[in-house]
Amino acid sequence: MPPDATVSAPARPSRAAALLAGGLAAVAFAARAQPPAAPPAPDFSALDRAITAGEFPKLGSVVVERGGTIVYERYVDGDASTLRDTRSATKTITGLLVGAAIADGHLRGVDLRVLPFFPERTVAAPDPRKAAITIEDLLTMSSALECDDWNDYSRGNEERMYLIEDWVGFALDLPVRGFPSWTPRPEASPHGRAFSYCTAGVFLLGQVVARATGEPVDDYARRRLFQPLGIERLEWKRSPLGLAMTGGGLLLTSRDLLRLARLALDGGRAGERQLLPRDWVERSLRPQATIDDATEYGYLWWLRDFGTSERPAPAAYMSGNGGNKVLVFPALDLVAVVTSTNYGQRGMHEVTDRLVRDFLVPAVVPAK
Repeated sequence: MPPDATVSAPARPSRAAALLAGGLAAVAFAARAQPPAAPPAPDFSALDRAITAGEFPKLGSVVVERGGTIVYERYVDGDASTLRDTRSATKTITGLLVGAAIADGHLRGVDLRVLPFFPERTVAAPDPRKAAITIEDLLTMSSALECDDWNDYSRGNEERMYLIEDWVGFALDLPVRGFPSWTPRPEASPHGRAFSYCTAGVFLLGQVVARATGEPVDDYARRRLFQPLGIERLEWKRSPLGLAMTGGGLLLTSRDLLRLARLALDGGRAGERQLLPRDWVERSLRPQATIDDATEYGYLWWLRDFGTSERPAPAAYMSGNGGNKVLVFPALDLVAVVTSTNYGQRGMHEVTDRLVRDFLVPAVVPAK
């Protein structure tokens, strides 16, 4: 943007906000409280033909569950036992762990400031705005840190973090981000937050959970989340200092990813056990920041509609490099996992979006 560009006016609520705000979580959960009419049997024949024809390169798996029953399962690469690297889908799981830590009394809430969890650290570029960064700022990708993985020039780009040993120090030492005149400030942005995709912040958030609970975040995740869900096989990526990488790279099977999606769909309940507070899940699926005209962001959940005006299909989803998506459609009582290895490829997410929008949703919700 040239320096003589004019200041943007405050952004209007996006189409995604209109569809999702107050609807995706609260309305959908309320709707599911009533016994739904028996839906027509889904027809995945068109999706099958498209996959067989090779329309989705490097597709790994597609698993769909509706009403607690798997209605479609296809593996193109590997099988049901294959561990899938869904990259940044891990971030959403970190958000679930924050909710668990709050429920367990380890964290008082999302308004807690982050720096006090690291009292032994001398932070570079000290600034009152850095000192004011909260857990919620990291959950919504809207902290004051100059950290943007979508900008190769950003000081906080994740590729720079991977080159050094101390990732916690990397995140804490980042400078405060600037807002030149052509960039909307938080107060001029929807929800009062300026979104900036930051892996380092979510890694730091994982270490906040570790400090708060008094145990490594991967141990807490295993005890508090994975074991109760019956998830036994998984593999964390780790920092050079051996810390679990809560910003990406956790390997899970497609069916286990589906269990996590079902947990969100069921408001944090798994069987007879309430693993996460229902109000936390609903709050997590509510728009907290705006990414673009079609996409909102919750607490490390992406939010958008994969349907049409005649056939809406609002969803919350985990998303990762390669075109990986773990989707929750509350109004449809549907969860789905699409894994893919189009890592770093232009259009990778558009390929998966097309699979979901043009084949998966129509298979479940016939046109009127």
